[in-house]
Amino acid sequence: MAERVLVIGSGGREHALAWKLAQSPRVKHVFVAPGNAGTADSRKISNSAVLVSNHTIVTQFCKDHNIGLVLVGPEALLEAGIVDGLRAAGVRCFGPCARAAQLASNSSSSRAFLERHGMPTARWRAFSSPQEACRFISSTDFPARVVRARGPAARKEVTIAASKEEACRAVQDIMQDRMFGEMVVIEELLQGEELSCSCFTDGVTVAPAPPAQPHKRLLEGEQGPPTAGMGAYCPVPQIPEALLEQIRAAILQHMVDSLRQEGAAYVGVLQAGLMLTKEGVKILNFKCQFGDPQCQAILPLLENDFYEVIQAAIDGKLCSCMPAWSENRTAVCVVMASPGYPGDSDKGIGNRTLIFSVLPTEGLLQAEALGLQVFHGGTALKDGRVVTSGGRVLSITAVRQHLMEALGEANRGVATIHFQGATFRRDIGHRGLQLLQQPLALVYKDRQVGAGVREVLSHLPQPGTRAGDGSGGGFAAFFDLKASGYQDPILVSQTKGLGPKLQIAQLCKRHDTLGQDLVALCVNELLAQGAEPLFFLTHLACGKLDAEVVETIKEGIAEACRSAGCAFLGAEVTAAPSPCPPGPCELAGFLVGAVERGQRLPGLRRARPGDALLGLGCAAIQGRGCGSVRSILLGSCRQRRSPGPGSAAATDTGDVLLTPGTMFSPALLPILRSGHVKGFAPTAEGLLGGISRLLPQHLSAVLDALSWKIPEIFCWLYKEGNLSAQEMAQTFSCGIGAVLVVQKELAQHVLQDIQRQQEAWLIGKVVEPWDTGSPIEVQNLAEALQLSSPQQLHDSRAEMQPQPRRKVKVAVLVSGAGRALPGLIGCAQEPGSCAQLVLVISNRPGVEELQRAARAGIPTRVIDHKLYGSRSEFDSTIDRVLEEFSVELICLSGFRRVLSSPFLRKWKGKILNASPSLFPLIKDGNAHQESPESEFKVEGCTVHFVLEEPGAGAAIRREPLPGAAGAALEQRLQEAELRAFPRALQLVASGAVWLGAHGGACWRRDGPGAPSGSGPGTGPERSARPPCQEH
Repeated sequence: MAERVLVIGSGGREHALAWKLAQSPRVKHVFVAPGNAGTADSRKISNSAVLVSNHTIVTQFCKDHNIGLVLVGPEALLEAGIVDGLRAAGVRCFGPCARAAQLASNSSSSRAFLERHGMPTARWRAFSSPQEACRFISSTDFPARVVRARGPAARKEVTIAASKEEACRAVQDIMQDRMFGEMVVIEELLQGEELSCSCFTDGVTVAPAPPAQPHKRLLEGEQGPPTAGMGAYCPVPQIPEALLEQIRAAILQHMVDSLRQEGAAYVGVLQAGLMLTKEGVKILNFKCQFGDPQCQAILPLLENDFYEVIQAAIDGKLCSCMPAWSENRTAVCVVMASPGYPGDSDKGIGNRTLIFSVLPTEGLLQAEALGLQVFHGGTALKDGRVVTSGGRVLSITAVRQHLMEALGEANRGVATIHFQGATFRRDIGHRGLQLLQQPLALVYKDRQVGAGVREVLSHLPQPGTRAGDGSGGGFAAFFDLKASGYQDPILVSQTKGLGPKLQIAQLCKRHDTLGQDLVALCVNELLAQGAEPLFFLTHLACGKLDAEVVETIKEGIAEACRSAGCAFLGAEVTAAPSPCPPGPCELAGFLVGAVERGQRLPGLRRARPGDALLGLGCAAIQGRGCGSVRSILLGSCRQRRSPGPGSAAATDTGDVLLTPGTMFSPALLPILRSGHVKGFAPTAEGLLGGISRLLPQHLSAVLDALSWKIPEIFCWLYKEGNLSAQEMAQTFSCGIGAVLVVQKELAQHVLQDIQRQQEAWLIGKVVEPWDTGSPIEVQNLAEALQLSSPQQLHDSRAEMQPQPRRKVKVAVLVSGAGRALPGLIGCAQEPGSCAQLVLVISNRPGVEELQRAARAGIPTRVIDHKLYGSRSEFDSTIDRVLEEFSVELICLSGFRRVLSSPFLRKWKGKILNASPSLFPLIKDGNAHQESPESEFKVEGCTVHFVLEEPGAGAAIRREPLPGAAGAALEQRLQEAELRAFPRALQLVASGAVWLGAHGGACWRRDGPGAPSGSGPGTGPERSARPPCQEH
């Protein structure tokens, strides 16, 4: 069912957000409030006059108009808590909570946050006295020339001074009338290459966008005053994959994890402004939304459904719907501003003389006719005409194959649009053109300090491989193509990084498969062009150098290169800058291959309806799937040393997860060059993604998942991650390592040739396109994933045994005074446990339970009740987080808050608590065996369902106090609770006990501990008053 969406804001960024959302078939209409001339009545997009500064009014608007999703652009509204208010009212909203937004928007808070978590940034100090600030500027031994302040309406004042004297004058000007607040931040001026790196995040997983580079100065040649942005381009060319992986793991992921640890779980878009300095990457700032104009250059490159990515992030399932980005395409965005910008530009607001410049419609239409996208910012409709109404008026975006072409087209579009005093730059992207001449890889390598541990692991190729010479040292080497037998070769190169799989290897302390994985990723990508590998180089960055680990990785790469028939020329090992943890934190490979000019694979144009799809078997988890595994393991009770899914007892989970990818080169190269294969694509980034690379836009494909053998690890991930079949196909290879397109008549012949060397199947066919939905359909995937492994299917004893239960997802609410958490964690980790601890929530930061949960790998959240104006608002936030983690049962372990009636009604029969009590002595502790006539009462602990009106019949498990009566009561209560609570949780999670309609506990007759003939029991109980709860 299509939904209505509300985008809040009025700039070019908000126009781009609405434009991209409107492309989704799942979006019925997009309202923009207040919007601009570009979002007024544009097909599926229209403006709304709702007062966005009043959260109550916005909430009512969403309910009145059945709004299913809200996106908030302006940071000021995010900081003011609009997301918190909407979520509390039950409105789905994409964006960070107020606390996270405040950390991003406040200069001193954000700098302190970065320092707390060891993230690299400029040196800085905050001052409330202009005299002290100036003394600091004058006395530092570094260029303290960046002055930041914050003014009304969240307006930020940033001055980049040319000298210390100018910086002091800026401080005096800013603070003399205090219009920018009581505080000024002085920062070190960093020098280097500036990047904007953004990501989507659900609070756990980060999904990076391609890096963009904004142009901040008003005039060409980086002259004039700084602005919010006069243009941007994306992606920045020639950035090494190893550097991108460092930014993802050590900055974006670290930032999201740190925010979550501080109780400000971040859901939304996070953008980090970075500077590549000679000391390494440093953080300039971070924003809680796409920047403007970076957004207008990034979103046009997003290939999959923007709405679906957002929904997956809100649901905490981003790992199953990772954004896909256009390859070999570049976007350039040029901003057109009003005269006087960034000062008091003529923008028709305030008390200035209103000067509206009319924007001729012909120019806008002409730009769009050139295939450009015109995003409106400071525009309005006046008497039916489009007029300027703000500083930055329009953003003209061109998307083309090459940067130079995109820049030229964007400038052509700008030339068609005229309004009085228009200010714009013609050199947006000029830094990218320079980087194409001098790659950033070389620039950045020269700048690295403290990364000087260079080691050449292998100077020359192995005997019998290729004619290479590593005498150049380091990454320098020579390779004789003529000696290798090539006549008219085309060189093909590929760079890959292992990313999250390296983190899994670190966790499992196993590195022997990484080399093969890395080489296989690169070799298989070269095969897509019909090329064979020639030589391989690698870069390994370590937080702390471990010679044994380096040697292990080296041996794996060397062995993989021998198998692939290519030379291993060498590697560079560097000490990674802070905040990388000890051990390997980056591993990237660079492979060069060659193909004779006439032997390149034909590409997409030859695929035809009826062509067969062949799948090559591979049990490895690679690419984006490794990031998903991380999220699934956070909520799984399986330990890395537990027996692996579908494997022998000697093979643990870590071994299965680190199974290296299959290298297809030796078996496939002759077949690919036979002329019988129309296309080949590896599926490391997901089954659907691999197949889509083989299909022209006018064709579709149908697969039958029952036609190939799916390794058990994928069945386990499907069940444990609670993923849909579509999510599995998008994220994982599902046992298919690569796909070939072959003419139907030749399919069996080619299949037999491949099967002589490895597993392969006929898995589907190319078909005529259909009108709706994905162009690729994988039939019977859910059924195939639910099947057990082949060993279990043919084991009659296994058929006789009951299938293991689906684990019930449990959250524990704590306040720092609970006793049961250790027992609950141990219980959930036991083999055969029916419970899975997926979340621990505390209303107090820094309590011991949070640390204990983190050590056990359980996600934690801090929801501080002091930050909420009412109990219902606090409970609504808890409820939203519980739904985010798909929680089914709640355990209260010393949770010292009174839960509201609506919350208790919603979760009736799903909340367990333990209280001190007096009750009859029970032989084995199960409450349903209590004798009503028993008069022997002892002190103990009762675990019961939590209800609005407490009743004696809601008891689940009772435990008498252990030890002598004279011993400390608190210690005896703790021991009793540690015994009772885990057992009660198992009873409820297994379905042996549930809350009946009468408000009492009901028991399954054959449930654990239920004797023959026993039935539901609701014996009386006299409970002591529970501990005092805070209000």
